[in-house]
Amino acid sequence: MSQAQLPQGFRTAGVHCGVKADPTILDLSLFVSDVPAVAAGVFTQNKVCGAPVKVSRPRVPRQTARAVVINSGNSNACTGDRGIEDAKWMTAEVAKLLNCPAEDVLVCSTGVIGRFLPKDVLATGFPKVVAALAPTTEAFVNAARGIMTTDTVPKQSVREVSVNGKTVRVSGAAKGAAMIGPNMATMLCCIMTDATLTESECDSMLRHAVNRSFNCISVEGHTSTSDTVILLANGAAGAGTPNATAKAALQTAIDEVAMDLAMAIIRDAEGASHFITIDIVGARDRNDAFKIAKEIADSALVKTAIHGADPNWGRIVSAAGYAGVELKEEDMSLWLNEVQIYKDGAPTPVDNTTLSKLIRDNRDCSIRLVLTHGTTSLRYWTSDLTAEYVSLNADYTT
Repeated sequence: MSQAQLPQGFRTAGVHCGVKADPTILDLSLFVSDVPAVAAGVFTQNKVCGAPVKVSRPRVPRQTARAVVINSGNSNACTGDRGIEDAKWMTAEVAKLLNCPAEDVLVCSTGVIGRFLPKDVLATGFPKVVAALAPTTEAFVNAARGIMTTDTVPKQSVREVSVNGKTVRVSGAAKGAAMIGPNMATMLCCIMTDATLTESECDSMLRHAVNRSFNCISVEGHTSTSDTVILLANGAAGAGTPNATAKAALQTAIDEVAMDLAMAIIRDAEGASHFITIDIVGARDRNDAFKIAKEIADSALVKTAIHGADPNWGRIVSAAGYAGVELKEEDMSLWLNEVQIYKDGAPTPVDNTTLSKLIRDNRDCSIRLVLTHGTTSLRYWTSDLTAEYVSLNADYTT
């Protein structure tokens, strides 16, 4: 991952305002474009969604976005009409300080569900976070820290591409460590670029990236109420309209930033001891591959087997079998950490002691399921399920 740097025309900040009790922990972040930016967003499909989702969703795509304000420590979800008014109030207060319409400010919140926002501390925080805005690496790190909840590290990624002879940058920050069960989105993320894009381009490029990144990760399969991914494109690089080649390169850069951030979420999954990459190869289409990968990734039995370094491959192939895809046992071959353990519907000779040690001694674990149905491949990321995860989430609010 590249060193964190912002695209031209963007400033960010992260401060402590008091949503969280510990004064050393940042809890309010702001991502600002100095000029009106094209914006697109993808949001949770959970029917129980946070007030910020309800406020931000109808504001995109748009051509005049100026900022994304995010607080951590309180998700402002399941808070009724008051929650919606509070989310609108957040955008209006920031808009006053940036001298722009409230509708040009997008809002996200993350944290415990079912508690009203502490407006008094946020009110003191908005001038503070605006005053801290800067185009520096330090300011970008602070913005990434201000959106963290149970994350242990800030998550950032940067790519650069050439468009019409000018350097264009794509920079993103995300948060997430649990309640990760994609059905877009999967967490909170703000991606910024100084490229020039239309509303439709911004929207389609974001969705392309999300479908190959945040929609291909899972910790425990729980789709959050607050999931939001925003893409801002302000054109400040002065590169003009990208041609087909440059647009493809820009799409790759956005995809890679999103994938970096998605994988960082899984690597930081609560209590996880293994980062698991699932490759489905030879599927009929992407939908089949996605269904199979998601069932394997969400299986508590698969996750606990990997945590215990138990090469119990039957759990993997049985998860594929109930994914709702037409298949037979002989259609499948399986590799675990590059060791083939199942071929054309039957087990292969394997030294389970050696394979168990291979799993135990390596944080990275790979599952590759090869089908005989077609030519489509898909990659999905998940984590194991540990006793620490259970403990963290059993005691989350008490």
